Amino acid sequence: MSNDNKISESAKAAEIRETRLKQALKANMARRKAQAKARKSTNSKEQD
Repeated sequence: MSNDNKISESAKAAEIRETRLKQALKANMARRKAQAKARKSTNSKEQD
């Protein structure tokens, strides 16, 4: 029984890790998108 418990604990840990990584990736992509938008805005103002 302890073997089954270890498997389920590791599966939960993997699921938690995957969820955390997905959230971090989403936040990172949003930050990069905002930075790119700010750069584009700054560059277009300089050209005017």
